[in-house]
Parts: sequence; C-alpha cells; structure tokens
Amino acid sequence: MGDVTMGRRAAASVLRAVSRGRRADLALAEFVADLPERDRRWVQEGSYGTIRLQGRIDHLLDLHLRDGLASVSPLVLDHLRLGAYQLLYMDGVPSYAAISQTVDQVKEVAGGGGARMANGVLRSLEREGGEVSRFPSFSEDPEAFLSTWGSHPVWMVRRWLRKLGPELVRRLVETNNTPAPAYLRPVGLTLEEAQDLLGAHGSGGDRVGAGIPCLRLADGTNPAQILKKVPGFMQDPGAALVTEYADVAAGEVVADLCAAPGGKTLALAHNGAYVLAADRSLPRLALLKENLGRLGGRVDLVAALAEKPPFRELPVLLLDVPCSGTGTLRRHPDARWRLTPDSIGRLAKLQGRMLEAGARIVRPGGVLIYSTCTLEPEENQEQVENFLSRNPSFVMAETDAVSREYVDDRGRLLVTPYETGFDGAFAARMMRAS
Repeated sequence: MGDVTMGRRAAASVLRAVSRGRRADLALAEFVADLPERDRRWVQEGSYGTIRLQGRIDHLLDLHLRDGLASVSPLVLDHLRLGAYQLLYMDGVPSYAAISQTVDQVKEVAGGGGARMANGVLRSLEREGGEVSRFPSFSEDPEAFLSTWGSHPVWMVRRWLRKLGPELVRRLVETNNTPAPAYLRPVGLTLEEAQDLLGAHGSGGDRVGAGIPCLRLADGTNPAQILKKVPGFMQDPGAALVTEYADVAAGEVVADLCAAPGGKTLALAHNGAYVLAADRSLPRLALLKENLGRLGGRVDLVAALAEKPPFRELPVLLLDVPCSGTGTLRRHPDARWRLTPDSIGRLAKLQGRMLEAGARIVRPGGVLIYSTCTLEPEENQEQVENFLSRNPSFVMAETDAVSREYVDDRGRLLVTPYETGFDGAFAARMMRAS
C-alpha cells in the first residue's frame, strides 16, 4: 500500500477536491506544489483528463460494475475513474501499473473487498476496451452519444442540441474534450519580436489570425518558463478579441468593473488606456497587482462590487461579467460538472443588475462594453437586447477593430470554440446618446 506513487496520490486528491466543489485549477496548484516538474505534468494530465472524460469513463465503468455506478462510494469512484483514464488514455502508463496502483489505492479506503472489485472492473475494462462502438449511436441518439462518449451533462447537451443541432454540438464537444493550447500575449513587443525572442530561447510561437495579438505556444511548453523570458501574459485569443473589439483609444480612461484576474485590464493598459480596475475579490486583485508589478501599466486597483460601482461619469466602461463560462469548458473541464440548469438564469439576473448599475456611470457619448465567455443566449444576445429595450439612450456602436468573421449581423463580437478552436467570447459595444 505504501508503494502508490506521489503523482497518483496527488491526482486522486485533485479529483476528491473537485468532487467536493473545489475548482480544478486551485486544487491542482495545491497538490502539485511540492512535486518535481515531471510529476506535476503527470498529475495535470491524469486529473484534468479524468475530469474531462468523466462522462465517457462513467459509462464504461457502469457496464462493468455488477450493481452500477451508484453502488460505489464517491471516494472509490474517484480512484476507479483515474485508473480507467490511465488504462485507456495515458499511453506512457503500462496497463499493469494502472491496475495495480488503482487496486492499492482502493484497498486503502475500501479494504480487501473494494480492492477485489476494482481489480475485476479494471481487468474487464482492459479486455473489452473503450471503443466508440460501446456507446450509444450518434445517428440514432445524439443526446445519449454526446453525454456519454462526448462527456457532457445531459441537460447541457439537450440545451445545445435545441440551439445548434447535432453536428455543431458534436464539434463543440470534441473541441471541449481536447486540452486547450497555451497562448502568449506579448507586452512591449511586436509579434515578430516575440517570435524571435522565443526562438532564441529554443521555443516557438505561431500566429493565430489577423488582428489577434497572441502567439500559440508549442504543445508541452511550460508557460511559467516562457514568462520569465518573454514579457507578456497568457491570454486566449477569444479573450484578446474582446479588448480589441472594445476599440479604446490610447489615453482614454476605462473602468473595468470585474477586473480580476486581470488579462483584459493588462491588455487595455498596454494598448494605452488608463484603467480603473475594480473587483470584489481581494485575493484575485492581488494576482492582478502581481502582474502589474511584472509588466507595468497605468492601472489603479479598487475593491468594489460591480452592482455598486464607486465611479461616475466615465467615458468607457468594460463590464466583463461573471457568467456560466460554457465557452471555456475546454480550459476548465470541471465547470461542466459544477454548473446546473438553474445556473444560467441566476447569472443572467446578476448580469442584468450589473448592466443597469454600469449604465448609470457612463457619461453621454460614452461607451459601455458588455462581455462574457459563455455561449448561452440568455447571458449574451438576449441580455443585450433586453438592456437596450429598457435603456433607449444606448445604441449599438459599430467598430471595425476586429475582423468581420468574429462579428455577428448586429455588430456584436461572437467567437465560438466549434468554429475557431478558441475560447468562446461574446461582447456588445454600446454608446450612450450625447
């Protein structure tokens, strides 16, 4: 029992914490803090991969458990999921190691009977495999296929099928089940200069599209090491497009009411704006302060609620609201299991209150940019349409700051993972009448 590797213990601890409601990135940071780099990478792949494919793994485990998934305690289930992921998806892990180490871990929490059960289930899974033929047919039952093989909650799949149809949802689910690339947004350098600097350090970065100020780093690159060599910060192109779409003039004063952890604040500041960065979370503002110490920028930090902004008569307001985040499930795989069907309506009400409060502090002739990283209409298009109908002094404000391929027919930014491979992003740029 004492021979279970540190990496497997850490990965199981991450899964346990996530099962209890903790965010995967916070749990991962805690449980790999004392591990060497190689073990950290193993723990991230093992834990994030298991979370990402949890629906698929659960379907397979259920086929091999005599009394089904419900017969297994949550703690044992976390170990079985991790063992199944190693067995089916981690090429560098020998089958005997995946099985024996999982059996040892289950024995620690469920005794000899649990260990025998785990051994039987995993050996059966090893024999039968996890091929797509063991799942419901996509053509006959897209909902069942996309929730099991596709590993997304049934309610979420059902909602997307109504809006997008089976083929687009399949593309979305496949994108979400692929680990997200790392993107660098250089600061104080052109993209060419950043590429040269990366090359000088034995790394590389590829451009990702016209007008997008980011480089895609090679798979397996350690972002922390890159940031020591190249000034900049990590930002997905979807988020980068929001600040480009905002089209804020150099020297302009901007309030960012939900600023932390600060990617959009940093982008606005390094595009030449003076940013009043407000957020309710002091620990998250501390992260932004740390990045400002490293990169600089004309930014003042304020602890405040977006529903009660401590400003008035501002020329530009960015409202990057809390949202369901369904556009970022590729990057945050645990969020798909944490969200519930009523999360969207609850968040939409909060967003509506934030919009009304923000509108009051935009001066005549000023601009309000509303943005999210969700794909849900209630939080995006419907939210903006409802706001404009309640506030006739605001109208959509056109901009040509981003390529038309990222703008819908009403002038709103719309970035979807299934079309771009980027994180989902939505934004609406609205001007208050003079």
